[in-house]
Amino acid sequence: MSSKRPNILFIFSDQQRWDTCGCYGQPLDITPNLDRMASEGVRFENAFTCQPVCGPARACLQTGKYATEVGCHTNHRLLPLDEKTIAHYLKDYGYDTAYIGKWHLASFGTREADNFRDRPVPPERRGGYDYWLASDVLEFTSHGYDGHMFDGDGKKREFPEGRYRADAQTDWVLEYLDSRKGADKPFFLFTSYIEPHHQNDHNCYEGPHGSKEKFKDFEVPGDLVDTDGDWREEYPDYLGCINSLDQNLGRIRDKLETLGIADNTLVIYTSDHGSHFCTRNGEYKRSCHDGCIRVPMILHGPGFDGGEVRRDLVSLIDLPPTILNAAAPPTDDRLCPQQTMRGRALQELVSDNAPDWPEEVFLQISEDHCGRAIRTQKWKYSVRAPEKTGQDADSDIYVEDFLYDLEADPHERNNLVADPSLAPVRAELEETLKRRMVEAGEKAPEIKSA
Repeated sequence: MSSKRPNILFIFSDQQRWDTCGCYGQPLDITPNLDRMASEGVRFENAFTCQPVCGPARACLQTGKYATEVGCHTNHRLLPLDEKTIAHYLKDYGYDTAYIGKWHLASFGTREADNFRDRPVPPERRGGYDYWLASDVLEFTSHGYDGHMFDGDGKKREFPEGRYRADAQTDWVLEYLDSRKGADKPFFLFTSYIEPHHQNDHNCYEGPHGSKEKFKDFEVPGDLVDTDGDWREEYPDYLGCINSLDQNLGRIRDKLETLGIADNTLVIYTSDHGSHFCTRNGEYKRSCHDGCIRVPMILHGPGFDGGEVRRDLVSLIDLPPTILNAAAPPTDDRLCPQQTMRGRALQELVSDNAPDWPEEVFLQISEDHCGRAIRTQKWKYSVRAPEKTGQDADSDIYVEDFLYDLEADPHERNNLVADPSLAPVRAELEETLKRRMVEAGEKAPEIKSA
């Protein structure tokens, strides 16, 4: 491995379930490039979001803190201008930083002066990134085959006519990588795709033309079998979106090889949350269920190789310290990710140096309701605030909402929250949840039985 500090390329999809990928069991040939990357790198079998909503998940990734800590627990909330992000840290470490795609952290409230959902994001609201080609809410400035982003000068950059959105965005990623030839500094590039997120104004998923026919013979995920929702008509296009992302991942990795920097570039692939296709509530996310919270997470590059599969429970909140751990100069003592961020660097797991790795992941849930949840290997335990709305950050009182035995019921069909025989299990999970809430900067609440 090169002694130079690695380039870091973060590839981020939107609303992608883990089981859409061959390496996680998808039987159709949807993700051959990601599967190959998994065979060469490290795949995290049990990876989860820390907030199943677009903006809040992004706030967690950019800061390493939970969404309530930075005031971004719902969509359309401004990331505080004085918040230190991974881009700021990496610039301190001598990196060039770049952002391409969907941001979703620049707008706030209803005042037009604070609404950048379809306008250029001002420099002070870009989280410290230098190179910029993005839209705050990409689904508001584009569709599958038309639209635009804004460059660093605030000028529109239109997708070429007839070019699928993920392809056009990748064209611009490759353009950025080509611009790095001869650069003497490492780069951190965060490329945030909108696929496979549904297209809000069209109320459907928009895969490349032909997706409905190409992927019509899909195997129904277990949690969707015999349910309502819109997966019957939408799943082929959903898979088409992901297949396009995979083709573009292949283009990006080929470019790294052509430029001679593949061996010294850490590539991270994951998503903000999944999709339950309107089977758990009235839309696609904002629930505690695995179809919504479980995501792919694959890393390849310096420190992450050999085709390893880790089955420990990991979270998006673990990626910011992982990035800083990869980037920090070996002699630098200005930052200890364990102290300044809520997650743990994944290098600890890969090096088998984490005997105290958490046995659960913790989630905050908003917009549909004000909720909290933990997931262990065996149990899913979720609570909601009865007197609060999904816009509220927290509550003094929660009521037990869901309890699933994931070993006996992996598709979460049988809610055991009112089963009297499991009162001791709920009591233990309640104490773990309260501890995790306090560790996330919250106060310990009262949790009432269902």
